[in-house]
Amino acid sequence: MKKVYLLFLALLVFISNVKAQQTDEITAKTKGFTKYKGYFNFYWDEKTGKIFLEIDKFDQEFLYVNSMPAGVGSNDLGLDRGQIGGSRIVKFIKSGPKVLLMQPNYSYRAISNNADERKSVEEAFAQSAIWGTTVVAQDGNKVLVDFTPFLLRDSHKIADRLNDNNQGSFSFDDGRSAVYLPNTKSFPDNSEFEATITLAGKGKGYEISSVTPDPNAVTVRMHQSFIKLPDDGYKKRNFDPRSGYYDVEYMDYATPIDEPIMKRMLTRHRLEKKDPAAAISEPVNPIIYYVDRGAPELVRNALVEGASWWNQAFEAAGYKNAFQVKLLPEDADPMDIRYNIIQWIHRSTRGWSYGESIDDPRTGEIIKGQVSLGSLRDRQDFLIAEGLVQPYEDGKPTSDKMLKMALARLRQLAAHEVGHTLGLQHNFTASVNGRASVMDYPPPVISLVADGTIDLSKAYRTEIGEYDKRAILYGYQDFAKGTNEDEVLKGIITETIKQGFLFISDDDARPAGSAHPQAHLWDSGTNAADELNRLMALRKHVLDNFSEKAIRQDAPMATLEEVLVPMYLIHRFQAEAASKMIGGLYYTFALKNDGQTITKFVPPAEQWKAFNALMGTISPDALALPEKLIEKIPPRPIGYPRTRETFKSHTGLTFDPMAAAESAAAATLSFMLQPERAARLVEYQSRDNTQPGLLPVLNKLVAQTWKAPQPAGYKGELQRLVNNLALRQILTLAATTSAPESVRGIALLQIDDLKKWMKTATLTAAGNSKANLLFGLSQINEFEKNPDKFQPAPVLNMPDGSPIGMD
Repeated sequence: MKKVYLLFLALLVFISNVKAQQTDEITAKTKGFTKYKGYFNFYWDEKTGKIFLEIDKFDQEFLYVNSMPAGVGSNDLGLDRGQIGGSRIVKFIKSGPKVLLMQPNYSYRAISNNADERKSVEEAFAQSAIWGTTVVAQDGNKVLVDFTPFLLRDSHKIADRLNDNNQGSFSFDDGRSAVYLPNTKSFPDNSEFEATITLAGKGKGYEISSVTPDPNAVTVRMHQSFIKLPDDGYKKRNFDPRSGYYDVEYMDYATPIDEPIMKRMLTRHRLEKKDPAAAISEPVNPIIYYVDRGAPELVRNALVEGASWWNQAFEAAGYKNAFQVKLLPEDADPMDIRYNIIQWIHRSTRGWSYGESIDDPRTGEIIKGQVSLGSLRDRQDFLIAEGLVQPYEDGKPTSDKMLKMALARLRQLAAHEVGHTLGLQHNFTASVNGRASVMDYPPPVISLVADGTIDLSKAYRTEIGEYDKRAILYGYQDFAKGTNEDEVLKGIITETIKQGFLFISDDDARPAGSAHPQAHLWDSGTNAADELNRLMALRKHVLDNFSEKAIRQDAPMATLEEVLVPMYLIHRFQAEAASKMIGGLYYTFALKNDGQTITKFVPPAEQWKAFNALMGTISPDALALPEKLIEKIPPRPIGYPRTRETFKSHTGLTFDPMAAAESAAAATLSFMLQPERAARLVEYQSRDNTQPGLLPVLNKLVAQTWKAPQPAGYKGELQRLVNNLALRQILTLAATTSAPESVRGIALLQIDDLKKWMKTATLTAAGNSKANLLFGLSQINEFEKNPDKFQPAPVLNMPDGSPIGMD
């Protein structure tokens, strides 16, 4: 009996030791490692430089976000500090020793209580295994994996971006990459990982060479976030295309056959009233944004003030203190999911700002807002103000108007980008309603006072717009129990329409050939042609009085050109806006029976007014610079080379006023004769013979260029320059294989008529006028050899214009 007892005791000890070995496997593996506790526990091995991830949440979905906290610094490449790369729902699954990070396919769902119905949809569409690894230790249901390979990779696909942008040939270099421990942390609801990543290769592009010490080694930091998904307390709100919001969409295969299968929800933060029945109520939890402490104090204050405008909109929606803006606490980590961030970023050149967000793809709930503001943008507004005010006069104090305008722009910029992170899209028709939204792209509104001074006091908005209040009311209004939410939301949209607010966004405003006469970027006024005429009068005054007072004392005289560029081209965006009136179409995102105008031609008189306004911008009088100004701009001195912010030149080192005129006139003509615009001119005249039509437009263009009286001297050269550019654009239109045959045929007819006229005109012409005619004929002859392969003579582009505002 004693032997049996001892044997039993030995067996218990053996089993206990085996169990202890099993439960201590992770502990043994991580001995000497630093443990980080949080949403996912992980371990840092200082000796090997590795991160080991502890996984105990199998088949539990969470949000995976990759971002780039330390960027490249080039606006053209678009790889900025704080940029969000992507967010997706993922989950870990285990099969034997293998662990896979799976991304379910949320584009196709079955919102149903029937498990088999849900399973049938899940199995119908592919999922994505975005990473796989092998278990290195296991304790029960917990496993340990080497997470380092997941972190040390080009998750932001920078190499692809550099290669695609002809910056060289790059690939990930493991030997020059490592975990970046200072930003590798774990919080209760999110775990954050960061790595220093090097892309190695042969850098050959200007952009990458201008922002790296060694263009053959591009070293940045990449961040990976694992984030706990929100609870199910958020209430989805149906998307309406008239609302001004972004949307999340998916196909729901459990939808009854008599209802739309495509579901759309707008994106917004979770915001609830403490008392939904009250007209004014504090929120359960306010929306709080935090401003980067790295911004200069003046800038910080402007950002806080501008972003805070949104509280006006939330107050109008019945909230008290629902939207707040604060400085980021000194001990806070901007990568913590709990902080909505307004970040101040630096680049080598001015560039776009961004308002991004991390959303829950299941519902559209915004979890985190991430605003990135370019630090050189205020300097561009300051430069524009310098050209307008010309403040640097000997013996007089410098005006503060430039600084005031630049800071006003920053307030608007902050409000705009925060608006994106609240779920709002651009509204590019807001300018026709008296700048009714900060979600438009606003140019500075500049006025010429009777005494000849420039008024900048109303350059930018100083508060949230009325349209913005309506948009927040639709997206964030909280409803008392028993309210018919769909009916109330429909009523909000109806009232917004009654108040005269339109909503047209990017796809309808950005393309050069877009048709809406009121949807533009960087425009002002209720009528694009009228505003263009007003702006040209202002431009004439500025250019006639432009002098060395536009640059600081002791600045090289050649740098007058930097200030001259935005003055000479101050009309560029308004000219693009006016061109959309030609062959233009008024329309709305109307729903059935909502009372909005669906489509309407722009009246012929308005189109011809726009045509005449545009022709006014390319007249010799408009393109000519004062001789006294040209004489004051010498070749560039050592240390001050030409840049993308100066005019190009045909004359070598010297300032070339003809090249400045060429860039401006070529842009205007390209907008006027854009192929899609030309196609609409043909179509609309066929449906309504009072519409202008393409042939009459071409006839007027030729009559006011080639067939117009030719001035003498400098202005005569400008006229001949415009003649050549007009012919070039007509030839280009005829050679555009994607244009309809009717458009190309009408362009050919105009070319044939012009050729006959030129031949006759050469019989009596002389000197430069005859030379111009002969060159035109040579271009036509070259075109006629093979129209489909004709390559027009290249023209000089304008210096960079956008952005003067926001994105």
